[in-house]
Amino acid sequence: MVRVIETVNDAVADSFVGRWFKLDGSGAAKTRVGSSFTTEIRAGLTTWAAMAYIISVNASILSDSGGPCVCTTNDLCINDEAYKACVAEVRLDFITTTAAVSALASFLMGLLANLPVGLAPGLGLNAYFAYSVVGFHGSGIITFGEALAAVFLEGWIFLFLSLIGLRQWLVRIMPQSLVLAVGAGIGLFIAFIGLSSSGLGVVGGSTATFVTLGGCKPENFVSADLPNYCSGGVLRSPTMWLGIFLGGIVTTILMLYRVRGAILLGIFLVSIVSWPRPTAVTFFPHTAAGDALFDYFKKVVTFHPITKIGGAIDFNYRNGHVWYALITFLYVDILDTTGTLYSMAKFAGLRDPVTLDFENSTIAYCVDAFAISMGALMGTSPVTSFVESATGISEGGKTGLTAMTTGLAFFVSVFFAPIFSSIPGWATGGALVIVGSLMIRNVREINWNYIGDAVPAFLTIIIIPLTYNIAYGVIAGILSYMLINGIALALNKISGGRVVPPNYYEDSEEWVIPPGSIVPPWVYVFCDHFDAFYSRSVTPSPLRSPRSMSWGLTDDYMLSNILLGKKTPDQVPDSPSVSEMEEREKVSADRSASPSPSSKEGRESSSEIQERPGKSHVHHAEGVETAS
Repeated sequence: MVRVIETVNDAVADSFVGRWFKLDGSGAAKTRVGSSFTTEIRAGLTTWAAMAYIISVNASILSDSGGPCVCTTNDLCINDEAYKACVAEVRLDFITTTAAVSALASFLMGLLANLPVGLAPGLGLNAYFAYSVVGFHGSGIITFGEALAAVFLEGWIFLFLSLIGLRQWLVRIMPQSLVLAVGAGIGLFIAFIGLSSSGLGVVGGSTATFVTLGGCKPENFVSADLPNYCSGGVLRSPTMWLGIFLGGIVTTILMLYRVRGAILLGIFLVSIVSWPRPTAVTFFPHTAAGDALFDYFKKVVTFHPITKIGGAIDFNYRNGHVWYALITFLYVDILDTTGTLYSMAKFAGLRDPVTLDFENSTIAYCVDAFAISMGALMGTSPVTSFVESATGISEGGKTGLTAMTTGLAFFVSVFFAPIFSSIPGWATGGALVIVGSLMIRNVREINWNYIGDAVPAFLTIIIIPLTYNIAYGVIAGILSYMLINGIALALNKISGGRVVPPNYYEDSEEWVIPPGSIVPPWVYVFCDHFDAFYSRSVTPSPLRSPRSMSWGLTDDYMLSNILLGKKTPDQVPDSPSVSEMEEREKVSADRSASPSPSSKEGRESSSEIQERPGKSHVHHAEGVETAS
């Protein structure tokens, strides 16, 4: 069996698929070391299994808005049977839409950006969409259709910001301590989700202390409207212990011995044990809600067409509240999605240590923006990259094949929604806690020796899980960093360097903006093609950035080749040709024959270079551009 798997991996790596996705052994530029076809498939299924809960959760949250259903009574139609029937139909629409848009977004992320990141309608933003913008049963500030219009336009604004490089630039200028803190905070966020009612239920709610020990049985809930708010009997839930031991401890032991697919195996084992009805850990209790879930589960294969929410968008931008909602979606999403994508790329080892950017970042952000607008047309809240992608990355996912597999699994979920929407939260809870423990390792690299770096980083880490929002943590970290270090810098300048923190020069982390302009590299490459087309000259354009010749080269050429009608990014040179090397040696020889630094001209040239440390100096000689 092992030999068959190795044969398949070698065959795929040696094909066009292997070169496109840069599988290990494909011979492509910048191959993803350790990647293989079967590992990517397994990682993609693991990511999907960790994300599958969004199918039912997103449908439940968004259906509370009522969708396009119209309520005509003052009691929010709580007792209106016709309205309830409409909402039930809308919920089935949301199940189909969630699976479909997740399939499209994840597949495109893998195919075009070659990143192992799954996308789906995001938690948090869907709650804001349903309860604050549209309101419970349509009691909010704008209608369901107008809210979709705000999301639709937000996606196109995102696309523009991504194309001009603003989203990438925002991450690059962040202090390194905050960048590391975001990844660690997301790790705690994932673990908190796994421990809360969305997962194992170990952490419960409390009206006095906000959070407390949970894990009680449903009959011990304070009320049916407050799940996991326990009046007694904590830590007695059989589903919690099933998730802890089978989904947590067993999975950890399998990972300890490096068993492949350990996380995916743990998720499916817990799910299979939870599906039979006459057990204490069943996902289908003998209640009205449990009977409805089980009846839907027994259908196994079914397809529900989108009849209510498809095309419900209302392009009414004359309502001022639409713009208020759009701006809120915009700033929350730009910080949330950008931080998540960056952290997932770093977790997968795809971040460049010099530019602090990741490969194909422009395309990744554009795919995310496109998915937001397409999701609005299909009737759902903003689509975002999922932190649960870390489960697949921890299984070895390194390429876009992981995301494409996740997308295909979501596509199958459209037809097998009764099965895939029945994966219990306690089945994925243990996996999320394990992944959170892997991501928290970022804290080791944070500069804890200088309090000006430590406090903003700590605030970022702690606020992300406590507010259930990545964007709030990022905002807290940035603002506190600016205030603390800005005041210290002002005192330093005003006092002429006499008032400085005692360990400032020894322990503070220098804030260095990585090389590269705000304009993304693909623009420079496109300008080169554009200039060559009209001038018919082989002389390189002076607009070209040295960064476009290093990290992100495949990204630049891929996007520019798509715009210019080229075939594939395989034409991108990974190293200079023999003729180019000869030309460069000739230029180097000519340069060595120039006046030495001991002469006047040499001293002037040398002093000019020293005055601009860290800058790239471009020399043109006989139509050849080299960087010294």
